[in-house]
Amino acid sequence: MRTATLGPTERAAALTAMTERELDVLVVGGGVVGAGIALDAVTRGLSTALVEARDWASGTSSRSSKLIHGGLRYLEMLDFALVREALKERGLLLERLAPHLVKPVPFLYPLRHKGWERLYAGSGVALYDAMSVSSGHGRGLPVHRHLSRRRALRVAPCLKKDALVGALQYYDAQMDDARFVATLVRTAASYGAEVANRARVTGFLREGERVVGARVQDVETGGAYEIRARQIVNATGVWTDDTQALIGERGQFHVRASKGIHLVVPKDRVHSATGLILRTEKSVLFVIPWGRHWIIGTTDTDWDLDKAHPAASSADIDYLLEHVNSVLHTPLTRDDVEGVYAGLRPLLAGESDATSKLSREHTVAHPVPGLVVVAGGKYTTYRVMAKDAVDEAVHGLDKRVAACVTEVTPLLGAEGYRALWNARAGIAARTGLHVARVEHLLDRYGSLTEEILDLVAADPALGKPLPAAEDYLRAEIVYAASHEGARHLDDVLTRRTRISIETFDRGTRSARECAMLMAPMLGWDSGQVDKEVEHYEKRVEAERESQRQPDDLTADAARLGAPDIVPI
Repeated sequence: MRTATLGPTERAAALTAMTERELDVLVVGGGVVGAGIALDAVTRGLSTALVEARDWASGTSSRSSKLIHGGLRYLEMLDFALVREALKERGLLLERLAPHLVKPVPFLYPLRHKGWERLYAGSGVALYDAMSVSSGHGRGLPVHRHLSRRRALRVAPCLKKDALVGALQYYDAQMDDARFVATLVRTAASYGAEVANRARVTGFLREGERVVGARVQDVETGGAYEIRARQIVNATGVWTDDTQALIGERGQFHVRASKGIHLVVPKDRVHSATGLILRTEKSVLFVIPWGRHWIIGTTDTDWDLDKAHPAASSADIDYLLEHVNSVLHTPLTRDDVEGVYAGLRPLLAGESDATSKLSREHTVAHPVPGLVVVAGGKYTTYRVMAKDAVDEAVHGLDKRVAACVTEVTPLLGAEGYRALWNARAGIAARTGLHVARVEHLLDRYGSLTEEILDLVAADPALGKPLPAAEDYLRAEIVYAASHEGARHLDDVLTRRTRISIETFDRGTRSARECAMLMAPMLGWDSGQVDKEVEHYEKRVEAERESQRQPDDLTADAARLGAPDIVPI
């Protein structure tokens, strides 16, 4: 196994390699499910390629609530199988697959009614913990506890006294969703998968009824490729129906998009030592610890406009602020909001018009020979979705294929992470970095942190933080372009880092310095640096303008005012 580097040279080589032989599996879609499928397939010994039209995780998989959780509210719907499956996956990720990326996070659930609610909610949380332990992978998290109102207010002084009569505290887990996907992709590449982002499928190759390959356009250079594969897996999430249309087939199910928006506010705006989970009339609302910030979300509304750039309207923002302020002692205002992001959940369409009631289960189908489609599901269960999709694809291969091994295959950076964490003080002393900075790197890169430190050793200036985004080292920007497949400034500021939602300027003050750090890695001249910065600034302004609009239609129109990609 090699540690994969996803730089420009490797990307070009991967696109060429995809055309040189017939592959066993071609995966279309570089979100968490597509990346998981590529890893599953390649670790079964199958020749595998993965293509993504934009950037890794640029859709739903970078715009989630960033939680790895069992779905406590699904217990209330009596969906025990889904919760049990998700809790097992949560445990695997925490303990074995990605301990550097997935971390425990506490939540406080305020109780509003005496007596019956504590019994009702407490029974649900107790069952949640019991199902976690029974999965065999849930012993690493603390069990829930009951709190009186006084103890709850000690833990979360931000709450109004009349907002609760008591509380329950329980644990789930969280991760940086875009970083997780980038790591999945690199892990798949390290086992031999050929991967390329900014590579769009424009059509499928057919022999009779059978799909035998895909036509792919290099969005960066305009180059066209024909990639042949025995099985193609469509893992395009909310674009599933669009991808199916390329073969003239609607498919066996329909995917509907539900928009969820999130706000990011500074840590000092909400005085609490724990996350919060609140009931709303439609769903649940989370206040989630996020480094030096809080993430507040989410909404759940139908969306049938632009899928690439779902827009948050003023009404969406007001909805979240109104609901979170109903329990906060010191209300939040628009001025407290650093970042806003909107994402789309791919839901399998059901009989109900309410998207919150559509299925979070996933479905795998084989609509025509040579093409497998997977859709639905939730982030936490991506590995199960990937396994099911590859199992289905294997039926179309005329050879024996090994069983899935992703349950015991750690992601890059996991092996050796705990040993390095224990040695973090020594690493800080050796490198001259503050121990908190070393912890930050270990929690983002795991044992791959040594590759960042090598960059700093070669050029000590890269060990300095970005002046306008001091949580990140300059070396991380270089590494994103040289090792992690970032092709544009937007990729770095919105996905490889979270500068776009963690600063009040939305990353505009960091844009030029980041572009200049990326330039040598990507062969940019000064003209391209200017284009990248201008494009990013227009993107931010279009998003700000959309967030001033009263509804989805006007917000969508405002967001579409910025171009989608910077040509080189």
